[in-house]
Amino acid sequence: MHPSRWLPLVTIVLAAPAHAGSPADAARIRKEFTLLNERWELQIKAAPDAAAQQELLKKRPDAQAAATEMWNCLRPSLAEDWTLEPGAWLLRIAAAQAGKPSATPGAPKAPLAEAATKIREAVEKYHLRSPKLAPMCLSLVGGQDPGALSLLQKIEAQNPDPKVQGVAALGQAMILKGIGDDGDAMKKRLTLLRKAIINAGDQEVEGVSISHLAEDELYIILHLSKGREAPDLAGTGTGGQQMKLSDYKGKVVVLLFWNTTSLADPDQFFDIADSLQKKFAGKPVALVGVNNDPRTTLRAMEVQKDTRVDWPNFSDPENKLGNEYRVGTRPLAYVLGKDRSIQYFGAPGSFVELAVDALLSESKPAAGK
Repeated sequence: MHPSRWLPLVTIVLAAPAHAGSPADAARIRKEFTLLNERWELQIKAAPDAAAQQELLKKRPDAQAAATEMWNCLRPSLAEDWTLEPGAWLLRIAAAQAGKPSATPGAPKAPLAEAATKIREAVEKYHLRSPKLAPMCLSLVGGQDPGALSLLQKIEAQNPDPKVQGVAALGQAMILKGIGDDGDAMKKRLTLLRKAIINAGDQEVEGVSISHLAEDELYIILHLSKGREAPDLAGTGTGGQQMKLSDYKGKVVVLLFWNTTSLADPDQFFDIADSLQKKFAGKPVALVGVNNDPRTTLRAMEVQKDTRVDWPNFSDPENKLGNEYRVGTRPLAYVLGKDRSIQYFGAPGSFVELAVDALLSESKPAAGK
């Protein structure tokens, strides 16, 4: 879905009482963090070797600190509609940082979960009819707030702007994607996507086309829903060797889309990959990565001493393979059956292992056979 000057982050005092901010304050906080992050990503790409990259990964700009500063800016003014756009940005940060430790040693965890809840409550209380709700509708999709779907339904029903209604419909369709693939859910998703395209297909939110998002969701329904045969992938590894996903026919495949700059907690990510390989060693299970870092970055990680990247990876710097799976947020895991049928997709972690366990159990011959 997606060269800067150095601008230091303003020091955050998490315990300080909130004071009324302004649109200019909110814009500054967002700009400073965006520039910091862009500078950091450029440093990662320009690092001379894997060791330098590993050190830089530990110095990722502190998103929780930036989000906390934004929250202190917005909190006294949530009834004012200027808070909607920066509030949507904060929700995206909160979703990406859920459960992650602060990058600032000794700093308390920023109250991002509380912020997300309070922002949602303010939208419902003050802003259901605002014409500025489109960015908020999409930001509600990324979090784990159980009230997000209900709020999007209220926005669709009560907002007088057809374009906002359309974006709210798209948000609902995207949330329902993770709830189930039964016939009723599919019918509901298709109805919502149709409304999104008709009402808001000509709109862009944060530089992203609503029609493009809706078309991606339609593609996912047709080609990437549970039980569908996953698209085959064909490309090259970091050494130039030819690779195809179909080469793993007969194995349960964990297809892992990732890159270095998406890892809020690199050690946790690599621990998950290590655990997966150890647990299923000697069984018909393959961990296969799709990485869209520059090829030299991935290659350096594979060949360094004591490497933690010891599984095969498609090198996908132009994101062509990621686009085939309509990958937005990384890391993202697909669990594929031995026939390449999609059985699970979501964040790497315990649900991936449970899905693999279930597929291996299903393939065991019955007792006495």
